[in-house]
Order: sequence, then C-alpha cells, then structure tokens
Amino acid sequence: MYIAMNRFKIERGKESIFENLWLSRDSYLKNVSGFVSFNLLKGVSEENFTLYASHSMWNSQKDFSNWTKSEAFRAAHKNAGSNSDIYLGHPVFEGFEIIM
Repeated sequence: MYIAMNRFKIERGKESIFENLWLSRDSYLKNVSGFVSFNLLKGVSEENFTLYASHSMWNSQKDFSNWTKSEAFRAAHKNAGSNSDIYLGHPVFEGFEIIM
C-alpha cells in the first residue's frame, strides 16, 4: 500500500473557500485502477495560515504514479491554479510506503 499526501498552507480567513473547492470538484478517482480512499484533512491554525493535507491511499506506488500521468489526473487538476491567492506557497508532496 502507498499513501500520497499534499500539504497546503491556506491563508487564515480563506479556509471555507479552500474546503468548498474540494467539496465541489470531481476528483475522477472512483474508477482509477489501484485507488483505495481519499480524505481531506484540516490541521492546526497558525497566525497567518491553516494547514490542510490531501491524503490518498493506493494499492501501490506504481498505481499512484500511473494516476499522475492519466487523463483523469489532468481533468481533476485542470483549474488548480485559479485560486492561487488563498495559498501561502506551493503544496508540499509527501509519499509513503506502508510498512505495517
């Protein structure tokens, strides 16, 4: 199993915009080979941002890699830059192989 995460720092006061973007978009994941589950996580709020993480589980790192090269991935991310004013910096990717 493989976990893929992106961490996002969202400007304080713009959390509802970010959450609504995720709630209203089609991720195109449900029919992707090797996809297991997805969660959007909300973390701590600091003085100028709130931390979020997208958390997806895959059968393997190869399945995740294949997703990132697919038409479904491009469709899911086609408007990713349209709300850049709510982000503090770029998302930070982290990938993990599940050991136990």
